[in-house]
Amino acid sequence: MTATGAKWRNWGRSQKIRPAHVERPKDTAAVQRAVSSAADRGLHVKPVGAGHSFSGIAVAPGVLLDLYELSGVVAVDEASGRVTLGAGTNLFRLPELLAPYGLALENMGDIDRQTIAGATSTGTHGTGGRFGGLATQIVAATLVIGDGSVLHVSETENAELLPAVRLGLGALGVLVDITVQCVPAFLLHAVEASEPREAVLDAYLDRSANEDHFEFYWFPHTDVAVTKTNTRLPIDEARHPRGRFSAWVEDELLANGAYRGICAIGSVVPAIVPPVNRLAGRLMGNGEFTDLSPRVFVTDRGVRFREMEYALPREAVPAALREVDALIRDRGWRISFPVEVRSAAADGNWMSTAHGRDTGYIAVHRYFREDPTEYFAAVEAIMRANEGRPHWGKMHTRTIEDLRPVYPRFDDFVAVRDRLDPAGVFENGYLRSVLGPVRVTAT
Repeated sequence: MTATGAKWRNWGRSQKIRPAHVERPKDTAAVQRAVSSAADRGLHVKPVGAGHSFSGIAVAPGVLLDLYELSGVVAVDEASGRVTLGAGTNLFRLPELLAPYGLALENMGDIDRQTIAGATSTGTHGTGGRFGGLATQIVAATLVIGDGSVLHVSETENAELLPAVRLGLGALGVLVDITVQCVPAFLLHAVEASEPREAVLDAYLDRSANEDHFEFYWFPHTDVAVTKTNTRLPIDEARHPRGRFSAWVEDELLANGAYRGICAIGSVVPAIVPPVNRLAGRLMGNGEFTDLSPRVFVTDRGVRFREMEYALPREAVPAALREVDALIRDRGWRISFPVEVRSAAADGNWMSTAHGRDTGYIAVHRYFREDPTEYFAAVEAIMRANEGRPHWGKMHTRTIEDLRPVYPRFDDFVAVRDRLDPAGVFENGYLRSVLGPVRVTAT
């Protein structure tokens, strides 16, 4: 199905485009036709998921592919726990889709609006010092490459491409299905607490290494960190979920309803930000409950914002966060959104922000009606000085010149891109900036 392009914009309102065409393929053959047709017309093709990337990675000035119809369970190997999903499957559907098989994702991020292809292609990671990001769970994938043909990649078929395809930035082709290594469904025991920030930073390396899933939020202008510690439990343990009223108060009233109003007022009257942050740090970090893993991993995000996140060698995180604190104080800024700190295990995916090193993540945010440019640029300078790698789906200013040195397999990935998409069908401005243009090879 083809339609004249209507204006598209992402969730964070940081990107917008009016594509030349929008196509909604219903199967792999339709994706092939769309790619081949676009190539013949000299148009670029970009699949777009839920629009939760803040960077321009999914911007589609040519043909925008909406893969909503390519969703759901394609196949299940119950013996191995491997599930093949349509690329357009939203993460929030997975609990229902996997429940009949008693399976779950090993780890998840705290937002589940994304599609499985979008989340893995941009490096969504969640938290847990012994666990990798979502892309590490991929064991096979099917994609349509630049000449319109279908390529299968797995541990036994084109296996040398798997470290590139798992986290392909949308540069290698259009994913049509992904096979994920799932685990038996499990519970998480969640403990949330307000703690002194300095004590949390001092213990960060130990807690991120030894707790199953540890993260914290620091509210600027305060000395408090809101910690979240999740411990994995067998599925047959007793559940003690949050009550509906307490969940509504914390998620809908405090975290979204009231906070939306506070951010809006703070963007006009910055003086209210520090006292409100001090209050938020006391109110938003005291709870304990046990529930199915997706219900604990995921947090409802109703307040629109913009985000930049950097991956650092884990040992660099405490000092880097202290630098961010000093920066905010020195500049006299009023920052309403908390800074989020998480972790992930080292992995072998070539363009993963955790490639080859145990990683800590520092994410900064601004309310979407505030200009983040000055704040993000200054924080980015701190992250770059600490060997940081930017999250591909979040805002940053890095280009190929300074990204190549921080990714040991960068040139290997670019060579695969040039091989699978020699005419640059899947290019857009963002990918040309971070990877360089496709090097067209004469035939």
